[in-house]
Amino acid sequence: MARQSKKGTPGRESESGLPIDPVYGPEALAGWDPAASLGEPGAYPYTRGVYPSMYTGRPWTMRQYAGFGTAAESNARYRQLIGSGTTGLSVAFDLPTQMGHDSDAALAHGEVGKVGVAIDSLDDMRVLFDAIPLGKVSTSMTINAPAAVLLLLYQLVAEEQGVPAAELTGTIQNDVLKEYIARGTYIFPPQPSLRLVADTFRYCRAELPRWNTISISGYHMAEAGASPAQEIAFTLADGIAYVRTALAAGMDVDEFAPRLSFFFVARTTLLEEVAKFRAARRIWARIMRDEFGAQDPKSLMLRFHTQTAGVQLTAQQPEVNLVRVAVQGLAAVLGGTQSLHTNSFDEAIGLPTEKAARLALRTQQVLAYETDVTATVDPFAGSYAVEKMTDDMETAVGELMVRIEDLGGAEAAIEQGFQKAEIERNAYRIARETEAGERVVVGVNRFGLDAEEPYEPLRVDPAIEAAQVARLGRLRAERDQDAVDRALAALREAAAGDANVLYPMKDALAARATVGEVCGALREVWGTYVPADAY
Repeated sequence: MARQSKKGTPGRESESGLPIDPVYGPEALAGWDPAASLGEPGAYPYTRGVYPSMYTGRPWTMRQYAGFGTAAESNARYRQLIGSGTTGLSVAFDLPTQMGHDSDAALAHGEVGKVGVAIDSLDDMRVLFDAIPLGKVSTSMTINAPAAVLLLLYQLVAEEQGVPAAELTGTIQNDVLKEYIARGTYIFPPQPSLRLVADTFRYCRAELPRWNTISISGYHMAEAGASPAQEIAFTLADGIAYVRTALAAGMDVDEFAPRLSFFFVARTTLLEEVAKFRAARRIWARIMRDEFGAQDPKSLMLRFHTQTAGVQLTAQQPEVNLVRVAVQGLAAVLGGTQSLHTNSFDEAIGLPTEKAARLALRTQQVLAYETDVTATVDPFAGSYAVEKMTDDMETAVGELMVRIEDLGGAEAAIEQGFQKAEIERNAYRIARETEAGERVVVGVNRFGLDAEEPYEPLRVDPAIEAAQVARLGRLRAERDQDAVDRALAALREAAAGDANVLYPMKDALAARATVGEVCGALREVWGTYVPADAY
């Protein structure tokens, strides 16, 4: 952590292992070209932000990630958040839904409704968004392997509300490559998974033109232990793989690139995080212009959602997390995020209580309406420290991206375990420094209490699983099974060929096929992924 600076005084290293000097002056930017590195806000290379006015016109979208138990319980939480001033919804799904299993599957036992809401069918999706006007809210859904399935369910509910698909706005994460790297909620092998992503791009271009078809995520890599430089490098490398997949499928870069978006973490190391976001915008703009020949300025813009760092929250003295989240949220705002979720202070203990979720939202509102950070665009522009750290971050990220390209690109590097091994190595370094006391975690290895105050977290009623299983039983008894069987057969046929699978998938879901049945039909054709280290 400690290092000797060029001026002979003790210096520090950033989270990425890059030098941080105690004092920066003009010499730090010797030879620096502001016109080439900065430009103007809303113009290439977008270092200063993707829009000319940024928050001086209106603040970022305030999303609060929520979902637990049943669709009815989550719907109540969404209404509470909207009433508190949330400007965008963000849906958390339970583990069985993320893995494409119904709540009555053997593998789902004990996990139904635990880390998110259980969605098994169109019936559940109707309840989840009951009395929420889908034509007026923007909805983000954190779902990956079965992202297309949940998007189509959302579209079907919107159409039942009388909202045309062309008016829907929101994002599906749909980033399956990072699942192989850091998270593990994959279903199919990489090649058919990428085919499904490309089919979703094509479908949304035709049917949901305002929808963001993918949120390429570094957040989960960071939560697994990636450094800021690794987070950006591995995420942008995945982005390149998705662009190449779409181009190979015959799409023009400017047809789909404007709908690409990204998802990053914001840590408490505020200066490095600001530098990270600025460097990421600059790198992506150059890649899209120089490597892929994009002409539309929107294709060059790295638009991103940010979530504060859950991995930095502590179960010890949980109220201290309020301070951490405020600093992390400020880093995201100063870095130019387009939308933000602030974690609740009690998330290291259990699901957020209603009060904790409200306080997390109030944190964003204080940043937006009580500080002056929204009064000017890119307030750090020209800072000796931040500009030097931005350049250093860009260099470090570029070196990692070259290593990935040398291995054959993101997919080939994943198959060789490169990204996973690099993240694990960094996570071990962080754990070792924390245990040795070199890395201070307030309330954990310094400034602790003799006895922690009791805190009662929100808990999911285990009876939810039985109720959800019974609900599935009623659905299967009531629906037209022949219609479901025909629709699933058409889906399998499309998956075996080269037709876009989303059209027969939508027909199957409209016939009340379940999420597990739709994913099961694709499993029959595409198989399931087993990582090499699992043999």
